[in-house]
Amino acid sequence: MKTALLSLAAATLALTGFSAPAEAQQRKPQDEARKEMRAGNVLSLREIERRILPTMRGAEYLGPAYDSTAVAYRLKFIRKGKVTFVDVDARTGRVLRRSN
Repeated sequence: MKTALLSLAAATLALTGFSAPAEAQQRKPQDEARKEMRAGNVLSLREIERRILPTMRGAEYLGPAYDSTAVAYRLKFIRKGKVTFVDVDARTGRVLRRSN
């Protein structure tokens, strides 16, 4: 019984003790985008949206995602049941690609 409790305690400590720091070290994409914007490295999401939304007339804007590796925003739209992604360089605001 004592061995089983010690094993359970060790397993619990290993699972909680080692997984929490790894999660704490991961940054949320929004936090990374905000940090880069404050540093002047990327445009704000509002600026990106101001440039892109008018070009997508007739489509419903579903929202953004930020990819810190690519330093790009992905804006998601839907029109007549079809989803379109617009990838935008976060540094310049230039459209990189549109999926159809």
